Amino acid sequence: MTNTGHSQSLAHEKGGEGLRLNSQWIVTSSAVTLVAWLTLIPLGFLIYQSVMTPQVANAPQRFTWNNFITAYSSAETFSLFLTSVQFAAGTAVFALTLGTLLAWMNERTNTPFKSLFYALSIIPLVIPGILFVVSWIMLASPKIGLINLVLRGLFDTDYTFVDVYSLPGMIIVDGLHYAPIAFLLMTAAFRSMDPSLEESAMMSGASTWQIASRITLRLAWPAVAASFLILFIRSIESFEVPALLGLPVGIEVFTSSIYEAIHRYPSDIGLASAYAITLLVITSGGIWFQARIASQGNKYSTVTGKGFRPRVIDIGPWRYVMGGIFLIYASFAIILPFFILVWSSLQRYYSVPSWAALKNVSLRAYSSILSYPNVTGAVWNSIVLSIGTATFVMVLTAIICWIVLRTKIPGRWVLDNMASLPMVMPGLVLGLSIMVCYLTVGGGIYGTLWILFIAYVTRFLPYGMRYNTTSMVQIHKELEESASMSGAGWGQAFWTIVLPLLKPGLVAGWIYIVVVSIRELSSSILLYSPGSEVVSVIVWELWQNGQYVELSAFGVMLISFLFVFTLLAQAAGRRYGIKET
Repeated sequence: MTNTGHSQSLAHEKGGEGLRLNSQWIVTSSAVTLVAWLTLIPLGFLIYQSVMTPQVANAPQRFTWNNFITAYSSAETFSLFLTSVQFAAGTAVFALTLGTLLAWMNERTNTPFKSLFYALSIIPLVIPGILFVVSWIMLASPKIGLINLVLRGLFDTDYTFVDVYSLPGMIIVDGLHYAPIAFLLMTAAFRSMDPSLEESAMMSGASTWQIASRITLRLAWPAVAASFLILFIRSIESFEVPALLGLPVGIEVFTSSIYEAIHRYPSDIGLASAYAITLLVITSGGIWFQARIASQGNKYSTVTGKGFRPRVIDIGPWRYVMGGIFLIYASFAIILPFFILVWSSLQRYYSVPSWAALKNVSLRAYSSILSYPNVTGAVWNSIVLSIGTATFVMVLTAIICWIVLRTKIPGRWVLDNMASLPMVMPGLVLGLSIMVCYLTVGGGIYGTLWILFIAYVTRFLPYGMRYNTTSMVQIHKELEESASMSGAGWGQAFWTIVLPLLKPGLVAGWIYIVVVSIRELSSSILLYSPGSEVVSVIVWELWQNGQYVELSAFGVMLISFLFVFTLLAQAAGRRYGIKET
């Protein structure tokens, strides 16, 4: 009886071990397969479509180079490339200069209002890009722009002081919207920099500006270069600014050309794919350069084993000038855009702010937008997509990070690269690749909410990887080993040990992905259909229909919701110990 019982016990243990191994293998292999399908298959179809003839009824597609020849054999293509680079580089330089100045003021000087500015720095990131652009059309349009009208009244002239429908205007609007990204990146660099070299220069008689230009910025060079490349990539994939400000006056970049090629009649998906391949190559090059710079960052290291205390520089009376710069930026990036949207939302029809227009104040736009067709459905779709995307991405990337960091599977770095691949795919290119893929494969997904869900999950995979990786590396694997020795299976250990310890990164990533999913337009604009609209598409349609007051009312409600959600998320972050990652 004893031997028999012992044999049964061993058999049970081996069976349980096999079950645990099988469950681990099933979960990990499913995750690998899913990531490969999400990232590689659409890209493959995009490349395939770029070298095929248009699909016509009763005519098979054939291999051709005509799409690339058409795209790159004309003088217009060189102009398109030059305009795209000028727009992206100009936006990156403007946003980086402004963001670096604000970060230096905030971290290195005794400028007033610093704590207030840091708290307000995330607000422009919460405002959806299309609403930011629309607000600036109302502020800086040559004919009806509030800024032009005020300046013309002051100087008694018909001169157009600012023209948002121009390449410089596009650069300024996009730069103002992206400046907080540069601010946050450079703030982290300045905060972790040892100030001893700056103090030594000050003791040697160097001025504040000499210290800033010759020491601080040179030590922060890797962060400056990386920030420029990030901003360049974000700008070259930007869709809202080129579509709303460039297309009306004939200024085209790659993203607007892709959109035009798809929405012309008949649609030229092959030509759009050829443009998309070039845009993909440009963004891939930017990511590669960013990685090279990051790998050489140790040449500029100032933080060693010795402790240091960050100190600020007393810039004397200049601190009031710096405080004024902060207030000017806050006015142009936050106060004026939101004010003009609120004003417009309270009018029966759009009119510039004036005493006479006060008599037209009404809440009709708010009641109208609440009864607008598809608004309720779009809000519900956005909520479902944002919560579903954030939850799915964070769980999936937690499994991927575990495979990459905890196992010794050969080629696991390939999985890491596959999950990060969407980072080099602009939103419009990703939307195009998914559209081509599921139009070819079929399956009834195209035209439903599922295709938007697939697009969002694919687009935000790299963000989930970033948040989960930074948390996973801090968890020692001995905790999982102890659980395994106690008889816990892989699934039980992952669910009860790994995921709870990942909570700071999981919750922070979840919150971020919810916000960016709600405001996502570039990939949604090619994939939505009647019944699957999201809030960003509703804003786009309202603008296309000329319903400016209804758009403003909807924008005010959307921005208010996102702002309140972000405040609640920050409160939750303080409670649960969410780290800035």
